Amino acid sequence: MKRKSDIKNLLITIIVLIVINIAGSAIFKRFDLTHDKRYTLSGTSLGIIKKAGEPLIVDVYLDGQFPGEFKKLQTETQQLLEEFKAYNSSIVFNFINPLDDSEGSETAKRDLIYKLYRLNNPVPSPKIEAEIKASINKVTNLDEAIVNSFQGNGMTPASVTVEDKGKQSEEVIFPWAIATYGARSVKIPLLKNFMGASTAEKVNGSVQHLEYAFANAFNTVINAKEKKIAVIKGNGEMPDQLMADFIKNVRENYYIGTFTLDSVAKKPNESLEYLKKYDLAVIAKPTEKFTDEEKEVLDQFILNGGKTIWLIDQVNMEMDSLYNDAGATLAYPNDLNLNDLFFKYGVRINPNLVKDLMATPIALATGEKGSAAQYTQYPWFYSPLVYPTSKHPIVSNLDGIKFEFASGIDVLKNDIRKTVLLQSSPYSKLIGAPVQVNLDMVTERPEQSEFTGKGNIPVAVLLEGKFHSVYENRVLPFADKSYIPQARKENKMIVISDGDVIKNDLDKNFQPMELGYDKWTNKLYGNKEFLMNCVNYLLDDSGLINIRNKQVNLPILDKEKVYANYTVSQFITVGLPIVILAIFGLVFVLLRKRKYAR
Repeated sequence: MKRKSDIKNLLITIIVLIVINIAGSAIFKRFDLTHDKRYTLSGTSLGIIKKAGEPLIVDVYLDGQFPGEFKKLQTETQQLLEEFKAYNSSIVFNFINPLDDSEGSETAKRDLIYKLYRLNNPVPSPKIEAEIKASINKVTNLDEAIVNSFQGNGMTPASVTVEDKGKQSEEVIFPWAIATYGARSVKIPLLKNFMGASTAEKVNGSVQHLEYAFANAFNTVINAKEKKIAVIKGNGEMPDQLMADFIKNVRENYYIGTFTLDSVAKKPNESLEYLKKYDLAVIAKPTEKFTDEEKEVLDQFILNGGKTIWLIDQVNMEMDSLYNDAGATLAYPNDLNLNDLFFKYGVRINPNLVKDLMATPIALATGEKGSAAQYTQYPWFYSPLVYPTSKHPIVSNLDGIKFEFASGIDVLKNDIRKTVLLQSSPYSKLIGAPVQVNLDMVTERPEQSEFTGKGNIPVAVLLEGKFHSVYENRVLPFADKSYIPQARKENKMIVISDGDVIKNDLDKNFQPMELGYDKWTNKLYGNKEFLMNCVNYLLDDSGLINIRNKQVNLPILDKEKVYANYTVSQFITVGLPIVILAIFGLVFVLLRKRKYAR
């Protein structure tokens, strides 16, 4: 009888397990028990990965020996990718140590060098591909070639100190990943750079950025380009070579081309219709006046839904003009004939310069003539280092951004919503132009009291709403049958009071360097990420940029407190678990003896 009952219970258990498994496969649900919901993917991320119908391969190069902070970054990256994979099995990820010396690693290293070559180069013909692979096979120092290949793609490795049995050694790690979908590949930064931040703080900021970094990369390789960007020319704008890194990065997600306003003088209507085919116009550091006809074209482009990024120098001043015998030059107002346009939209860029105690350094040659040049860094108060204080997704979790001879922006009252994205520090003030600027200013030691209460000057403003035409109730510069005095739909633009924010340095061979990198001081600023966020926000219809607001709090061990209370920490982490285990074992033995003593 008991045997029949046991068989019956067994069958019931098996049936219940089968039903649970069938229900589990049909009804998918994951539970995130973390307090900050760090493993809960946004609807935008899920919408992107659902489009992946073929293998989406993610190679993560953050593998090897490294300190606990980087181990935490590796773990968080793996758990996030597992979350992506849970929603789409087409996602395949691998963790790879590029400098691994295990068996078979030589072939893997050569394959990696070729993959890194292909990252920024088109698919070669079979003949050229064979030649490239033959040259890679001749490489003897593979580790050096890999490091150079990473650096050549802008994927800078990091050097960390590893402790092993009391010995310290320097290890090179690669906090990068590459996502590949079909023939398209894109690099993914895993570690964000924050000047002056500790490793733990960098890792915490990087983890907050992970979902956006992967979702943005997946969106790039899965979806075909759709939006078009016009780089406006014709009024002395910045040459392409000085904004080449911006153009290169934008090209990964969008079509980008040049639109010259010279044609407006003869064919204004045709020029306007052609410009309307673009989704975003970038006006980078014009130096010549805009005609009224050109302004009407830009105005109607905006009112018909075109987005714009204005990078405007309201004061004519270049750093290069200081490198003369006198070491001085005059900074004077730059009249671009745009004041009425900006005033109508709700802002005013003033003809002045922001002087900020929170400044980036410049490197000046020191030493006597005839001797080898030595460079000393000095704070340059006309080059504000702006740390975002706004919580807007464009600037959330960004590093400091370098400005150079920026002007103050006044926010005017009208129906347009304004968000101050970037502003100078509390210890800044405005200097009216014209004014003489002298390199000897590096020796100044200004009193902090001179700047108190005069700071927080807006230098980048987002405008959103239904814009009114600058020519509303005015005579039009040229007849336009499609002219509208007010936008029918809400639009947005970003106004930045410094054209050099988009400028990249050139190396000794006059090749463009990374945007935000200062070759004279060897510092990397957040300019590129800021501008890419501006573009993505203005053109992003899926809400991808909003993922940047995600907040993640990592409980990272404070090493200073551990060293200060080493004995207590050692007892809590090692001794206490042993004591608890011993007590549990003792109680278990006593209860067992008591039970069977009867």
